[in-house]
Amino acid sequence: MANKPEKLIALFEELADKLNIKLLQDKGDFTGGSCLVEDENFIVVNKRKPVEQRLKILAQEFRKKDLSDIYIVPVLREFIEKSQFQSK
Repeated sequence: MANKPEKLIALFEELADKLNIKLLQDKGDFTGGSCLVEDENFIVVNKRKPVEQRLKILAQEFRKKDLSDIYIVPVLREFIEKSQFQSK
């Protein structure tokens, strides 16, 4: 893929905004994932992890959402769909 990982992170941030999901990137002893706190959706990503791993977590979490009616930049949609086949 020609796109830089940082660009994909930015596209995930825009998608999170569209879906009213708070995307938190922080450091700590965790892998990352999604959670619900007081009716607010969050996806937490560990900044200490390699960018490829952070992107994988984001793709996994957004794949769980219904994205069929949401416009997603084609390169990001392709990344999300391809990541499904790269899982264990």
